[in-house]
Amino acid sequence: MSNEDSISDNILSLKEKKNAVILAHNYQREEVQDIADYTGDSLELSRTAATTDADVIVFCGVNFMAESASILSPDKIVLLPVMEACCPMADMVTVSGKRKIRNQFPGFKYEDGYTYPADFTLRDIRKRHPGIPVVTYVNTTADVKAESDICCTSANSIKIVESLDTDTVICIPDRNLSAWIEKNSTKKVIAWDGFCHVHDRVTADDVIKAREAHPDAMVLAHPECRMEVLEQADHITSTSGMIRYAKSSDAKEFVIGTETGLLYNLRKENPGKIFYPLRQDMVCPNMKKTSLRSVLHALETMTHQIKVPEEIRVPAKRALDRMLAVI
Repeated sequence: MSNEDSISDNILSLKEKKNAVILAHNYQREEVQDIADYTGDSLELSRTAATTDADVIVFCGVNFMAESASILSPDKIVLLPVMEACCPMADMVTVSGKRKIRNQFPGFKYEDGYTYPADFTLRDIRKRHPGIPVVTYVNTTADVKAESDICCTSANSIKIVESLDTDTVICIPDRNLSAWIEKNSTKKVIAWDGFCHVHDRVTADDVIKAREAHPDAMVLAHPECRMEVLEQADHITSTSGMIRYAKSSDAKEFVIGTETGLLYNLRKENPGKIFYPLRQDMVCPNMKKTSLRSVLHALETMTHQIKVPEEIRVPAKRALDRMLAVI
């Protein structure tokens, strides 16, 4: 028996002993996806875990995902195997105070082109635009969700924005998703100048090169990509949407415009089809921090426990519930 198999066996034994459920985001390492009870998008996983009778949720992902699980399952113990697994985009916006990575990224971009200072906050925006609803991507921290009017996912963002009785909305934190929303809705979007560094690095030239290399392949792109990329894609959807589309499509080859971890699931689910990454470097280092050893350590020691305080959890859940009521 290999060392990896031994670790997996220990994980499965502890999981049963502690009545735990293991969740793995689509971008996780292959061996972590294999040990999980469920794989998928972040909110999809949290909602699934809330319906189980598990006492413990082990979330193999990044910090905001474990927070979402805590928001929806306050009576369960939520473990994040690697505490340092964060989401840079989620950290680009704070409710108040300075951002952790304020020196690395720009500030909020107002519609007149003025860029706010890097320590501009969500509360500052609310003061600047009173009465305008804040639509918050689920890829944000719990306190940001709590300060928002409603949440959205990449899959339902347009429907959520269209459901609001207002001509203008504030969308945070992804400027690319915001541009996609504005192009496909009747609303004016004031966008926070944040981005996913994995998706934002892709350019229109990358799509052109991919089509030249794989002329028979369909190009699927995540809405966190730049508009120049989305305009050249054959289909634009979330990671779970890509899995569903690839299964139902008659096409045999696909170029995948999202984090490369998704290709593992796509290939497993579609053995007769071929999948290529849009770029080989579409890798999120934070998503790869979780290993089988860290999952085992989390179950052995019951660390690191993520618990969202009630004063944040309740309003954050309200923003999520408003979204769920629409979809």
